[in-house]
Amino acid sequence: MYPGAADALARGAKEAGAILWYGMAEEAEIGRLAGYGAPMIEIIKPYTDREMIYRKIRHAEELGLLAVGIDIDHPFADDGSPDIVSGHEMTALKTAELREICRDTRLPVIIKGVLSVRDAERCLEAGAQGLVLSHHNNRIEYALPPMALLPEIVEMTGGKVPLFVDCEIKTGMDAFKALALGAKGVCIGRPLMTAIKQDLEHGVRDYLLKATAELKKAMAFTGCTTLETMDPTVIHRI
Repeated sequence: MYPGAADALARGAKEAGAILWYGMAEEAEIGRLAGYGAPMIEIIKPYTDREMIYRKIRHAEELGLLAVGIDIDHPFADDGSPDIVSGHEMTALKTAELREICRDTRLPVIIKGVLSVRDAERCLEAGAQGLVLSHHNNRIEYALPPMALLPEIVEMTGGKVPLFVDCEIKTGMDAFKALALGAKGVCIGRPLMTAIKQDLEHGVRDYLLKATAELKKAMAFTGCTTLETMDPTVIHRI
């Protein structure tokens, strides 16, 4: 990440009226970023040291974050061995462990890395209060795009929890398609890194405002007066 990028993300999210999703950071950095005032969700990795997960959740509670996210799609390295992130080993979480995490915090727990109906079923069983459809930007080779899996997961969950779409969401039109298919929101990540590189001070804000304007335009031209009135009839598969 570029120098100053984390603060640029937090500042830009606040200025654009967006939620800041952030992870892989020490407590001091999470606290500093939360101080910018954007609603914030900390994404927590599946650390082999499970107590580290709980410590991060306690800290998120103290900060009054909007929610915590548990990343289930990042336990393995490219060769299938346990991944090492910032010096910490990862281990896949079992459904029972996710259930315990969900029970142990007053914050909503959002599970990131859902890629099938079966994933969604297990997460709901564990008590998740939100799901992020994601394969960590092609971390899982040959996986279907999360957007392609969205309709069947929408049908299975039946509106029980909000669904968010990650990976290759770059524009307001990308967001429009996801929202029309039943998502409650989308996650934009890597394009913001380019925006920061081009303009550290205002790049994130400007990128997010441009994407929001594109979404508003698409909604206007399709007669979608609110997010709640959007449905799959406004888009067509080709």
